[in-house]
This record gives sequence, C-alpha cells and structure tokens, in this order.
Amino acid sequence: MHIFKQLLPGISQLNGARKYYQASCFAFIHSCPKSSVEVHSEDQEVVIALGSNVGDRLHNFNEALQLMKKSGMQITRHGCLYETAPAYVTDQPNFLNSAVRAVTKLGPHELLGALKRIEKDLGRTQGIRYGPRPIDLDILFYGKLKVRSETLTIPHERIWERPFVIAPLMDLLGSAIDSDVVACWHSFSTLSGGLFESWEKLGGDSLIGKEGLKRVLPIGNGLWDWSTKTSVMGILNLTPDSFSDGGKFESLEAAVSQVQLMISEGADMIDIGAQSTRPMASRISVEQELDRLIPVLEAVVRMPEVEGKLVSVDTFHSEVASEAVSKGAHIVNDVSAGQLDSNMLSVVAGLRVPYIAMHMRGDPSTMQNSENLQYDDVCKQVAFELLLRVRDAEVLGIPAWRIIIDPGIGFSKNTEQNLDILMGLPNIQEEIGRRSLALSHAPIMIGPSRKKFLGEVCNRKAAIERDPATVASVTAGVLAGANIVRVHNVRDNLDAVKLCDAMRRQKRAFPQIKKDF
Repeated sequence: MHIFKQLLPGISQLNGARKYYQASCFAFIHSCPKSSVEVHSEDQEVVIALGSNVGDRLHNFNEALQLMKKSGMQITRHGCLYETAPAYVTDQPNFLNSAVRAVTKLGPHELLGALKRIEKDLGRTQGIRYGPRPIDLDILFYGKLKVRSETLTIPHERIWERPFVIAPLMDLLGSAIDSDVVACWHSFSTLSGGLFESWEKLGGDSLIGKEGLKRVLPIGNGLWDWSTKTSVMGILNLTPDSFSDGGKFESLEAAVSQVQLMISEGADMIDIGAQSTRPMASRISVEQELDRLIPVLEAVVRMPEVEGKLVSVDTFHSEVASEAVSKGAHIVNDVSAGQLDSNMLSVVAGLRVPYIAMHMRGDPSTMQNSENLQYDDVCKQVAFELLLRVRDAEVLGIPAWRIIIDPGIGFSKNTEQNLDILMGLPNIQEEIGRRSLALSHAPIMIGPSRKKFLGEVCNRKAAIERDPATVASVTAGVLAGANIVRVHNVRDNLDAVKLCDAMRRQKRAFPQIKKDF
C-alpha cells in the first residue's frame, strides 16, 4: 500500500505551519561538546538510527536496544527492519537498518557519549569510514533542537541522501502530524512537503522490495520478506471442541499425520492450538493446555518434513507461549493481543520471537454478545483498538519489526462486519498509518477458514462444507493485502493464493492495468 502517495496532496497542514516552526520550534546550539549549553532538565524526544553488518546483526540490535534502555533512553516506537545494500564502501556484507523513537533526559552530547559507549561495548572499533561495523548508532533528531559542534550535528547531515535512513525514520511517524515536535522534524526538511516529500523524492515506497532495500521480519533462523509471496498457515487443533475439527487430532499419531498432510500440500507454517477459542468456548487451565500441546509440539519439530517450515503456537497464556518457544515454536499467535494475560507482552518481548496480535473484544465466551458487536465503522475501530494493543507491545519491548496483525475475522464481528473487514484491509492499514506508519506496514494475517459467517452467506451449516467459500474469502483477502492466510484446507487455498500472487505480480509489472484490477 502506498500511503505516501495519499499524503502529499494533504500536506497543507505542513505548509501553513512551516514558517511558524522554522522561526520558533527549535533552539540552535553551536558549541563544543563540553559547553555548558546542554539540555538535560526535561524529557526530550529523540530519533536514533541503528545499523549492523558484522556478526549476528539481529543480536547486535537486541543488545543495543537493551543497553540504550539501561543508559536512560525509554524507547517508545520502532521502525521496520530493513536489509540493505552497503553504501559508499560497497565491498562489505549487507546491513540491517532500523530506527527508534525514545524519550531521554540526557543532553545532546551526553546522549552521543552514551551511544558511543554502547558501540564500544558491542565491539565497534575505529575502522574505516562507512566500513563494516557490529553496530552503528546515530542521532537523527533531538527534540526541536538543531546542534552544530565539533563532534555532533543534528539533524544528522546525511539523512536526506540515504534511503536506508529515511525509510525507518518515516516508519516512526504517522501520516497525521500529532505533535509540535513531529511538525518541527518535518520543518527540518528543505522541501515544502516535509519528510514525506523528502522520502518521495528519493523514490518512496517504490524502493521497498528492491535488492538494495528489503523490509524484513526476523523469524526462525532467517529474515522473511513477506512481499514476495503470500504464506499459507495450516491449522492443527488439538482440542475436543473446536468448531470445525474438534476431537479429530487429539492423539499424537493423528496430529503428526495431519501435519505431514498439510506440509505435503504446501503449507509454509503450522499453527498448533490446544485451547479452543470458538464462541462460548470454556477456558482450560495452563496445565491442561500444556499437557495437550507439548507432546505434539515436540514430535512436530522433530519431523524431517518440518525443516524449513515455521511452527506457531496459538495461545493467550504467557506460560504456554514461553514453554512452547523453548520447545521449538517460532511464533506466538495470541487471539487476545495480550488482553487475557497481563504478562503476555513482556514475556514475548523476552522471547524475541514474532508476535501475532489479533483483534477481539472480551473473551471467547463473551466476544459475540451484543455489546461487543457494536461498531460505527468496523475497519476504523478495529484499527484503532488493535493499534492500542500493539503500541503497548512496543513500549514493553516487542519491536514493530516483530509484530504481525490479525483483524480477527469471526471474533467480535457479525457476518456483515466480517465482510467489511475482508474488503477493508487497506482501510485498516491506512487508519493504523495515521498514527504509526511502521505498524501499518506490518504483515497482515487473516483467518476466515470455515467460519460461521461463510455458512450464513452460503447456507452451509456444516463447517466442512465451507471450503469453497473459504477459498473465495481467502482470494478476496489476499487481493486486498493479506500476507498470511490461516486455513484448514491447505491444498485448495494454496492454489487460490498462487493465483492471487501471480495477479499481484502482473499488476506491479504493468501498473497501467491498476484501474481495471
């Protein structure tokens, strides 16, 4: 989705405020680093860029973020994660790049000193300029200040020529300018459209996905570029009471056989759930859930066929998530987005695995009551409520680059609302993007498979009879922007996904057909 192309015609709010902010929004410091002119008495909002291309790049990022927190930087937002080609000195490995917004009481030069100490602690040496480094931390913005000294220039002088810097910087903003500080950052651009126009001038979103700039999500032992193909997640329910296949896979042998079937049919991921989340489902204990889950999970991760595939655990209990990841699960899929276990978000932050945050009101026993089905605009409200949850996740340490969002088809929605969600995925992304462009870029998962609304539309009472309708709903969702489809019938839905992906590739190759597609 090209949010920025929608932004430029509407940036008059920048133009009207530009003269005011250029005149009054920033102080100017021109000093030596030991000067007494230093800001440290109140919180300042800062933007810090991260880069790494030596050693375990992701580990370097994780360690840097932890050390930043310990050094007095409270991280509030994360950009997406990008794998980028090296600039200036090209004979070196690819980089990982991102950026964070943080709040600190450290003055500009104190902040610089803290970041330099972190670089040193993580093994950075002097080296050649623009050469390989385990970690690179640069201050892009510091409150409303401009700084010029022998050791520090803010805004960073090379922001405007580097797509690998501006891309994650843009992620930290929303399409709506929500504070004086953000308006001031826009005013630092030499262009009337602020940072939005600076990004478009470099090429904007058309650069993403090219060899030199890929938006990626760390998962398993690799980096996933979800723009290349839609992933199919096969469902394995270990419960006796799931709405579609309850009781079919309670035995270890039956569960393993079903995984073998789904993988042979082309599943990219397997989602294992031991707690039913159908409407009115009763909740079982953590111990019961683990007793069902762990023997199957251990057997599945040992299967030769599972090598190169991803395993997800479908749970809203933090203890189950933690145990499952320790046994080999790669992803935590939480239908409550942290609402049903107050420890979930902090636990997942420590696990450092991708987190699927789904929209639901209430819990499975209350989600379909009349109060939870009240929406004025279902797409806008789902986006807003989901954003609140993933913002909490960010503050507790789950970076935006580990988050996958699920609008929760069938959860706290009636038939008409589910249809609105399927057709309105771009609207959900756009609404999230008003407040966080990073989270608007997050992969989207949908799970319409065999759900009741399909039966109501097609007059199919038995869940197993809803596979053709599932294929149709998956097709609509993928063409609207879904990146993962969670399904019971892998074979038929994989064919639908392949066709949708081919159509999307054709659309990108021949943009002139866009209006007819």
